[in-house]
Amino acid sequence: MQFETLRKTQRIWFGCVFGLATSLVFGWSNGMFAALLPMFVLTQIDKWNSGIIVQLIVGVTWVSIQVSFIVGFFQSTPLLMAIAVAIMLMFKCIAMTHKSSYLFGYIGLLIGSILLNYASYQGFDLEDFVMGLIASSLLTAPVVALAFYLFPEPSIKLPLSSLGNTNQASSHIDNQRKDHLGMVRQAALGWIIAMAAFILFQVATLNDSLSAQASILIVLAPMTLIGSMAVAKIRIIGTFLGCLAGMLLQLTLYSLANNLLLFVLGYAIAAAIFCRWLAIGGIKAGIGFSAMSALTVPLTTAFVPEQQDAFFSICYRFSSIVVAVVVTSLMIWVVHHLLVRLIKPKAPAQVI
Repeated sequence: MQFETLRKTQRIWFGCVFGLATSLVFGWSNGMFAALLPMFVLTQIDKWNSGIIVQLIVGVTWVSIQVSFIVGFFQSTPLLMAIAVAIMLMFKCIAMTHKSSYLFGYIGLLIGSILLNYASYQGFDLEDFVMGLIASSLLTAPVVALAFYLFPEPSIKLPLSSLGNTNQASSHIDNQRKDHLGMVRQAALGWIIAMAAFILFQVATLNDSLSAQASILIVLAPMTLIGSMAVAKIRIIGTFLGCLAGMLLQLTLYSLANNLLLFVLGYAIAAAIFCRWLAIGGIKAGIGFSAMSALTVPLTTAFVPEQQDAFFSICYRFSSIVVAVVVTSLMIWVVHHLLVRLIKPKAPAQVI
């Protein structure tokens, strides 16, 4: 069991570091996706699975096309844009209620919300961001394949029950209610929270709160009240540890941070512990996922060697995530209880 966990740790670690290094070499502006997407896939599988990779690439490409179309045609008319976004998010939430299409729906909900938020600000190049995002998703396939080639799974296979869940975005799929009424409530809960987040980020000037917006949707991912409350705690703990690791990395490198080799080496050392947690599964995997996001995003978006450090960005990230998680948890609690009252099973007809 320890050997299998070690192999999985090595694959996840390699995917993150290689993806980040590739984005830095080619100068991609959204290099965080090049590191996080391979990590996301490698935590879900223990052997090569083309289905999940295809679902990821198709999900990213399709939602990018949808958002580009909505923004291009309806941005000048807020009401029509809100209706178009509501329809798009509704289908994503419905897809999330089915295990076979959960990843497709969740990727669309998360990436679509981020794109809609960024596209609402003047001067943002949506086309460049979308092309970089699609390039990162396409890079995921060869990175995952190379990870399995370098660190193959042993010939003795583990029973399915011993393969722990590894990502907070999908760790509650099997626990979701399968009855029709439960699925309706889940879809309605996801749609209401996602639309509330969309309206908030359209009305308020929160262009620097990408992490807060992502946290809202990550907490929403289980599509259940109990699951969301559990993910909320994990998200805060993991974010704190990832932010702390990012600060320590900056402090350690200091003026040497402009050296690409040293920067990637420092990132690789910091990521090793979190990748180990991702491979273990369970609660530690959720913490590791949040920690890797908190470590990767500021260092690929706000940090500019010898020009701008990411200290204040990291502090803002942590504070905004805490606020977003607390507020989202309260909203989910309120909406859940409202839906329970409104969507009730029909009483059996009385026979006279």
